[in-house]
Amino acid sequence: MSEVGAQKAQLRAELLRARRGLTAEERHTANAALLQRVRGLPEFSVGGTVAGYVSMGTEPGTRAVIDSLRQAGTRVLLPVLLPDNDLDWAEYGGPEALERTRRGLLEPTGPRLGPAAVTAAHTVLLPGLAADARGVRLGRGGGSYDRVLSRVQEAGGTRPALMVLLYAHEVVERVPREPHDHLVDAAVTPDALWRFTG
Repeated sequence: MSEVGAQKAQLRAELLRARRGLTAEERHTANAALLQRVRGLPEFSVGGTVAGYVSMGTEPGTRAVIDSLRQAGTRVLLPVLLPDNDLDWAEYGGPEALERTRRGLLEPTGPRLGPAAVTAAHTVLLPGLAADARGVRLGRGGGSYDRVLSRVQEAGGTRPALMVLLYAHEVVERVPREPHDHLVDAAVTPDALWRFTG
């Protein structure tokens, strides 16, 4: 493992430990605040297509966000994890159209649209553990979203807004960056919107 990779692994472990330390009430309060903050953002305005994900465990909650977007008439795409850790996409048809996979993830049951479907989104909501003021996002380390972001970049045309939902303490001074790491445009926390200039 490279020195930067080791720094990322250490930061990841610290952040995951902090997430596990949050109480159910703290997570509930944060999720309600995140929903209110997202509702007011132009990147999540009614219409168009948003690529999101279904939060799991102690991740900042996305379920109310994706339900709110869908009910308002926005097309929501959700990822389907492929055997090679790349992501396919399917349209979100509501909570009843999700199924739990062998890996414990909740994925949409609708028709698969292909990995390139994400390039039609005007906003991509990314999972993450942290971001810094440069817009460097720290993910879980599986590489799935590195592929997504490469695909979006290579597609050309209008680039979607790239946003990550985080808890307040997860906007940090510095995230170690490797050459394959793509920058995000903004982080939404329960108490703030952080826009990054890269």
